[in-house]
Amino acid sequence: MKRIIAKSTLREFWEKHADSEQYLKTWYDTAKSANWLSPNDIKLTYNNASILKNSRIVFNIKGNSYRMIVKFNYEKQWAFIRFIGTHA
Repeated sequence: MKRIIAKSTLREFWEKHADSEQYLKTWYDTAKSANWLSPNDIKLTYNNASILKNSRIVFNIKGNSYRMIVKFNYEKQWAFIRFIGTHA
């Protein structure tokens, strides 16, 4: 992905939930260097990711302690972090 919007969302979350920091940084680095062209490409990297409609993917963070929903534009190679939170 050429562009991930917005890393600040991740940073704000890990400042409140310190146990998520390394997992979110790893996801960011992986996504930034990835060349995902379809949801199936993401599933090859994150087999537990859930594919939603409208190019959205749910990622389980830290063994399903947290979830993050990301909207992708595969043509333009950008990802937009829509939501990150606890399962509660």
